[in-house]
Amino acid sequence: MLVKQCELDNLISELRKQNKTIVTTNGCFDILHVGHVRYLEKTKSFGDVLIVALNSDKSVKSIKGESRPINNENDRAEVLSALKSVDYVVLFDEDSPINLLLQMKPDVYTKGADYTVETLPEAKEILASGARIEFISFVEGKSTTSIIEKMRK
Repeated sequence: MLVKQCELDNLISELRKQNKTIVTTNGCFDILHVGHVRYLEKTKSFGDVLIVALNSDKSVKSIKGESRPINNENDRAEVLSALKSVDYVVLFDEDSPINLLLQMKPDVYTKGADYTVETLPEAKEILASGARIEFISFVEGKSTTSIIEKMRK
């Protein structure tokens, strides 16, 4: 379910009242593939409720370049929301999810294993908020970039 940022505080408050463990991750999730599905399933395994912070079209374009995203933010949000592991999706416009993460204060935050605590830009703030960070390995050879490269050949 797509949640607006302005509705997030009420949602988080309600989930806290229910003693739910809130897990979050973030990303572009442009062309959904098996690597994404497994990553999100693993992320959900760390808690009760998974909220995916989804880069808006503006944010993806800023990070990935003018040719991205392939799928617009509403389509990406709807596809993510259809996955059984994803409970909520919230869009953000910034290049970094840090402001949204500070607003959410999740119990667990996941990121790909290509990061470490030392290289993750938001690690300091996440850990200071009391959250745990979990790093998840990628599925070998599965990425949106590799799909786009294969299509170009």
